[in-house]
Amino acid sequence: MIRDSEMPLPGASSGAGVPATQADTSSEVWAEAQRFIDGWKGGINIAHEALDRHVAAGHGGDLAIRWLGKNGTRRDLLYADLLAEANRFANVLTDHGLHPGDKVFVMAGRVPEIYAAALGTLKAGLVFTPLFSAFGPEPVRTRMEIGGANVLVTTEGIYRRKVAAWAHEIETLKLVLILGDTAPEGCVALGPALAAASPAFDTVATRPEDPALIHFTSGTTGKPKGAVHVHNAVLYHAYSGRKALGLEPGVKYWCTADPGWVTGTSYGIISPLVNRATMLIDEAEFDLERWYSTVQDERVEVWYSAPTAIRMMMREGAEVAKPFDFSSLRFLASVGEPLNPEAVVWSEKVFGQPFHDNWWQTETGGIMIANQPGMEVKPGSMGKPLPGITAGIVERVDGAVRELGPGEIGELALRPGWPSMMRAYLHEQARYDKCFVDGWYLSGDLAMRDADGYFWFVGRADDLIKSSGHLIGPFEVESALIEHDAVAEAGVIGVPDETAGEVVKAYITLNPGFDPSEALERDIRGHARKKLGPAVAPREVVFRKTLPKTRSGKIMRRLLKARELGLPEGDISTLETDET
Repeated sequence: MIRDSEMPLPGASSGAGVPATQADTSSEVWAEAQRFIDGWKGGINIAHEALDRHVAAGHGGDLAIRWLGKNGTRRDLLYADLLAEANRFANVLTDHGLHPGDKVFVMAGRVPEIYAAALGTLKAGLVFTPLFSAFGPEPVRTRMEIGGANVLVTTEGIYRRKVAAWAHEIETLKLVLILGDTAPEGCVALGPALAAASPAFDTVATRPEDPALIHFTSGTTGKPKGAVHVHNAVLYHAYSGRKALGLEPGVKYWCTADPGWVTGTSYGIISPLVNRATMLIDEAEFDLERWYSTVQDERVEVWYSAPTAIRMMMREGAEVAKPFDFSSLRFLASVGEPLNPEAVVWSEKVFGQPFHDNWWQTETGGIMIANQPGMEVKPGSMGKPLPGITAGIVERVDGAVRELGPGEIGELALRPGWPSMMRAYLHEQARYDKCFVDGWYLSGDLAMRDADGYFWFVGRADDLIKSSGHLIGPFEVESALIEHDAVAEAGVIGVPDETAGEVVKAYITLNPGFDPSEALERDIRGHARKKLGPAVAPREVVFRKTLPKTRSGKIMRRLLKARELGLPEGDISTLETDET
């Protein structure tokens, strides 16, 4: 059964005249996509599409999640099992007086309870917001304050270390649920609460434009932005999962992304379940042999990972992969930051097929541009727009937008209207409005479209290096650097120069077996000059043990530049590893 929902969009309007529903030019595509979901008259709910409709159609016995614990334990959850657990969680929320529109923040590792909590939150008509379990106290508090958190779901250890000291100061916080059978004073132990809750729940009939998800994304300065997504986004999650990743009923799928960031929700929970795939979830952090064994032993068919992990595989060499059987793999995809051409070529040699790069943002809510199954892959390209998505390369001129032609570098822009498009930045209407100009969503990423319609990432607009009249994209330089046998990863910035305006400086980490030296630095610079020419190649190469990255694997070039120039570092709450 379905309950009615009455829920306003929190803290924002659609803004700037941007349509909140699909564009007319794409209506046929979204009509086709509609067949991937169920829905009901006047409403749509993400959790209903992910669970209830499958069980109602007789697929409750299909495997939804295979969970691999870091200590060797395993747990299988059928679709009927996951539905029951999500229903129990929804009942726990309503039993504690929570209502549709309230915000549930979840911060823990990759454990089954988190996935049930996400779906139970959505079933109850509440808004789900994931947080990185590695966040420190201040980033957690900032996000909970901006988002007006009403519920926090976490572990006892995380709560005591990061939240307990200030939880009482969050005026909106009504309930803290602690995973396990015990909880600190003032909190509720989730284990006993779930055991006492009913496994039946009438899903709230949320409307297409009711808020469902808030994902926080870091800005270069100031506080993080809370991007709001609605229940109608499930239409695009279902559609893009099929088109861009090849998800379909029964396929064995492993998305390695943490549920604390947008990929881990959109394509680590929603899209695979809506498409009735079998999700593999590994609680442990990256370990090369464990990953290779998992692909082999679990017969993974679709593997969605990040360039950082792929470069770590490359760093260990192809020989490590030889003992393993990868014959089950039928599609490999990459997300998080651009995938270097060398990684595409390497994966084809090692796995028998390339990793397929794709592009999207927290704000887009889903994959916009991709090397889709069956497409010819051009190493280094992020592919072509998915059907229904109109993308262009533009430049801003006097407050307006002009579209550029093939081969020209400009800002990557999209015609708004796809179902998973963000509907707001929480409490920042002006910031949201600035994203839309002349009927385009402006991404802030620089790119180029070639004559065949493939898109090529150049860099963030604020990462572009201007040297002696040349516009240099850092990604091009980084890709050339990692083709050198010694280089594992590279981060490139522009530094001020009296003559050239800016010159290129590179920070690199080395592969095993190589040690920093003046001779190696000269050799790497010489390699880059041969590949790129003297105007584009780095003038200086600096060795580092690690490079600063976000948990989603992106090298933080702006942080490298801020430290180089002694500038404010901005929001570094997503920083995972730091340079040493």
